[in-house]
Amino acid sequence: MAVASPPSGPPPVPPSGAPPVPPRGAIDWAARIHTLKGEQECGDSYVLAPFPQGVLAAVIDGLGHGSEAATAARIAAETLRERAHHPVADLIKHCHAALYKTRGAVISLASIDTANDRMAWLGVGNVEGMLIRAGTNVQPGRETLLLRSGVCGYQMQPLRTTTLSIFPGDTLILVTDGIDSGFIQAVSPLASPDTIAADILSRYVKETDDALVLVIRYLGTKA
Repeated sequence: MAVASPPSGPPPVPPSGAPPVPPRGAIDWAARIHTLKGEQECGDSYVLAPFPQGVLAAVIDGLGHGSEAATAARIAAETLRERAHHPVADLIKHCHAALYKTRGAVISLASIDTANDRMAWLGVGNVEGMLIRAGTNVQPGRETLLLRSGVCGYQMQPLRTTTLSIFPGDTLILVTDGIDSGFIQAVSPLASPDTIAADILSRYVKETDDALVLVIRYLGTKA
């Protein structure tokens, strides 16, 4: 089973109610979370869930902030963990149904197939995604997640999944809109996931919203 390894340094604290993240395996990772000042709960959450051929990564942003946003994010996270092996478009549809009576959430997913070194990803809303290539001979050097407008639980455009090859050393970054979009200009692909996540949060966090950064370094399974 392909599973995730803990980041170097102090491990991040998963969102309230989240089960422990998967142990060591085909990815290295780090997450950093910022809760809006004055709120007791963060409306942003992440998922790392292994399945027989790989691992599902997701970042969820419950609309707004506070307890209602956190409830929506928690429901979406539970829905994804229970179905981690499903295609990403189906996962979004399951979240859309599960969030119908909540304030909704925007979600970006990446399903990493470690058996075939491929990744399928999909985003609804404004959780930005970027894949930074480790190899200089792979073009383009950066891949950007194509986002569909909408809100899971409310209204969505037709879904479109993109599938691409992924290589050992490639770095996937997912951020909520509490992070300024200029973050990508300062990312070094040679830095550790923990360093990248901490640097993005410290330099690009907006103090007017919750924020979350998830960084995944693909290690592969053939080494």
